Amino acid sequence: MLGGILARDGVSLGEALEDLARTWGLVRGEAPAYAETRALAVAWGEATLGYLHGVSCADPLTGLASLAHLRTVIGDARRAGPAHETHALVLVAADTALDGDRLGEPLARAMQDAQVGAVVRGVFAGPETIGHLAPGRLAVLAERDDRLVRRLDLLLRMLDADGVTAPRVWVEGLPETDAAVAALLDELSRG
Repeated sequence: MLGGILARDGVSLGEALEDLARTWGLVRGEAPAYAETRALAVAWGEATLGYLHGVSCADPLTGLASLAHLRTVIGDARRAGPAHETHALVLVAADTALDGDRLGEPLARAMQDAQVGAVVRGVFAGPETIGHLAPGRLAVLAERDDRLVRRLDLLLRMLDADGVTAPRVWVEGLPETDAAVAALLDELSRG
């Protein structure tokens, strides 16, 4: 059970096993037994396989592009030319530390992400891909053009209009290599 929760939250198997060992050591003063380690690893693996088998272009809860789809679109842009010169990622990150107080459950977080995604789509209403990286975190693959700064300003004003703590918005340049793009998206999806 715990392994599945950690996998769905984006925690690697190595991190999950380290956390288990650390917690078990603090509580029981010894390393976790084989059965507990196996249970965590099996649950983590099953959740990961379930995710991989269900991968689609859209996140089922938010309707936004999946991380896998965003990665594919970035790859397409890179093959079409020097995407690191013509495109950037606009990132929107809500303060997920407030989730427990305000939202309380993953479905509520996903609903808020979908609402933020709708605001983002209102600003980036063209061919831009808007992806759901992680709970509270969205990315837009946008062209670096003369409209980008105006769009960022409009997005900030629209996100701030509801009176709730506005998400943080920033721009990340695209790296030049596939490996660096994969590393950046991995880092951004972990928060």
